Amino acid sequence: MELRTMRYFLAVAREENMTRAADLLHVTQPTLSKQLKALEDELGKKLFTRHSFSIQLTEEGILLRKRAEDLIKMADKITAEFLTLDNILGGDVYFGLAESYQIRYLAAAIRKFKKTYPDLHYHITSGDTEQVTEKLDKGIIDFAVLAQEPNTAKYHYLTFPAADLWGIVMPKDCKLAEKNAISVDDLIGLPLFCSEQGWNHDISKWSGNRMDKLHLEGSFRLSYNGSLFVRERLGYLLTFEHLIDTSPDSGLVFRPLTPKLETKIYLIWKKYQIFTPIAERLLEKLKSEYLE
Repeated sequence: MELRTMRYFLAVAREENMTRAADLLHVTQPTLSKQLKALEDELGKKLFTRHSFSIQLTEEGILLRKRAEDLIKMADKITAEFLTLDNILGGDVYFGLAESYQIRYLAAAIRKFKKTYPDLHYHITSGDTEQVTEKLDKGIIDFAVLAQEPNTAKYHYLTFPAADLWGIVMPKDCKLAEKNAISVDDLIGLPLFCSEQGWNHDISKWSGNRMDKLHLEGSFRLSYNGSLFVRERLGYLLTFEHLIDTSPDSGLVFRPLTPKLETKIYLIWKKYQIFTPIAERLLEKLKSEYLE
């Protein structure tokens, strides 16, 4: 199984059309068809369902697409790393970030760092702990930022200097918004939105033996998406402060939980990881200036 074949497969999966994919890849359609047929024979699975003017991935094709995307990202990252091993002034650094207001510390560090190393290029993906640690473990990214204590057996970490405050985002004209802080009892019987990670860890710990009284109406990986459902008055969003616009004209308000619930944020990287020169220098900058 060659990387070139994986690139061919991904192009066809994206375009859902053999002719367009062949044009983008600058190969003939018969060549592309032959490569994909050989891939199906090698795997012993049918990857595409062919129609008159389009093709569609099978279940096996969908699985391969995910694996192939990770494989190509890893291969491209390795190539880029070797090209920049002798470049101490620049290069690419890859991050997987949780949603957090504390990311401002990372952004500020990069801004200052680029004054000395203007050829730094950084690439950001977002996700929860499961998503970003999967990419970190596979070598697709260099660093991850988690809203959960890291596994110290696998990772080194730094702790951001502040913490994120939990609360409820809701329409400003609802009855609950009249309160200055929101307790567990206030939430009983209400349709609640939250990330699965936050619900299972932070909110579960905060609510204690009353957790079974709370109702998770729906889960969201991104708080912004959850806030759109709040605007439609479908429920109340449990999230960190500052992630959602609650300015006077937004129609929404944020109220903190009581007792106060805060979550620390961590920058992690794999143990025994070998960094490019630019990534190593950026880590030293973060250690010395912004993180504990």
